[in-house]
Amino acid sequence: MFHRDLKVKTDESFFLFGARGTGKSTWLEQSFDRKECVWLDLLDSEIEDRYMKNPKSLENEISLLLKKNHKLSWVIIDEIQKVPRLLDSVHRLIETKKIRFVLTGSSARKLKRGHANLLGGRAALFALYPLTRRELGEDFDLDSVLNWGSLPRIQNAGTPLERIRRLKSYCQIYLKEEILVEQLVRKLPPFKGFLEVSAQMNGKLLNYESIGRDIGVDNKTVQSYISILEETFLGQRLYPFHASIRKSQKQAPKFYWFDGGVQRYLAGSIRSPLVTQTAAYGEAFESWVINELIRHSSYHELDYQFSYLQTRNELEIDLIMRRGKEILAIEIKSSPRIDPVEVRKLETLATDLPGKPKIYYLSQDASRQEIGKVTCLPWYDIFSEI
Repeated sequence: MFHRDLKVKTDESFFLFGARGTGKSTWLEQSFDRKECVWLDLLDSEIEDRYMKNPKSLENEISLLLKKNHKLSWVIIDEIQKVPRLLDSVHRLIETKKIRFVLTGSSARKLKRGHANLLGGRAALFALYPLTRRELGEDFDLDSVLNWGSLPRIQNAGTPLERIRRLKSYCQIYLKEEILVEQLVRKLPPFKGFLEVSAQMNGKLLNYESIGRDIGVDNKTVQSYISILEETFLGQRLYPFHASIRKSQKQAPKFYWFDGGVQRYLAGSIRSPLVTQTAAYGEAFESWVINELIRHSSYHELDYQFSYLQTRNELEIDLIMRRGKEILAIEIKSSPRIDPVEVRKLETLATDLPGKPKIYYLSQDASRQEIGKVTCLPWYDIFSEI
C-alpha cells in the first residue's frame, strides 16, 4: 500500500477531487476510522437511488445518528457528483448541526452546474492525482512510469499485457460511467474520436479548428470537450505566459493529460515502448515532469500558476511557474548530459520575463552547475528547490 503525499490538516469540511482510479477511497480508508464516521458510497446503486429520490432524508438520518452518538466525527460521501442535490442538505447540516463532511468526486461538472459556489467557501478543496515519484518510493522506475503511467492499479500488474488490459478497462469504464451515465456529451462517437486526437496532441498547441475537422464537430464543441477533461480531472490546459492572465487566455493553450499510461493507450502507442534519446521519449518525460510539479504544488499548497512561454519566432520555455512576483522558468530535457548551447538559449529567452526570474535547466545529468544565470539540475532536485 502506498502512503500518499496529500495531507489534509483541517477540522473543516472539504472536497476531495480526482480522476477515477487515483485512490480517493483508499486514501479515505487510511485517513479516517470507519467506527467514528458515517460512510456513504454513492457508487452503490441502492444508496444513490435512495438519495436521488429523497435527498432531504440525509438530514433526518444524520439527526437520528447524532442522538445515538454525540461523538460522531465526520460524514463521508463518496462520489458526491452522483447526487448533486445532496449538497443542499450538506450545507444545512454544516450550518445547523456543525457536522463535518468529506465529499469526494471524480467530476466537478455536475456540481458546478447546480452548485457553482461549492458550498459557498464552507468546504476546502483538495485533489488526489496518480502516484508521484515520492509516493512510489523504492518502486519508482522512470521508464516504467513514462511507459505505463502511475495509476495505483497499474503498479501491481505483473506483465505488460496485464497493464494494457487494465488501461483498456480504465478507459472503457471512464467512457461508460463518466460520459454515458453522467450524460456529459450528447453524442459519444465524436467524443471518442476527440479522446484519441487529444491524446496524440498531448503537450502540443491546441488547434480547435483542426481537431474539429478531424472528428466532425465545431470549435465550441471541441472546447467543451476540453472542459470535460479538465472537470473530470483528466488533464489541464497550460496557457502561454503573459503578465495579464486575461491576455494569456486569448492565445493557444497546450493540454497535458494527467497520466502517461492513459494518454499512451488512448493515442494508440501503448504497445510501442519508449526509447531513450528519441523525440517521443523526450515528450513523455517533459509531460511527466510537468505533471509531477503540478502534483507537488497541489499537495504542498504552494499555489503556483502554470504556463509556458513562446516567442514570436516560436522558441519556447517548457514551463513557467508563477506565484505573485515570483517566477520560475523551467526547461525540461530528457538528455543524459547538459547542453551548454541550449542553456544559453534558455537564458536569452528568459529575458522576456518580468522581474528577476529563477531559471532552471532540468536533465538526467546528475551534476549541478551554474551557467550564467541558469541553474542546471538533475530533474529530481527541482522539487526541493520549490
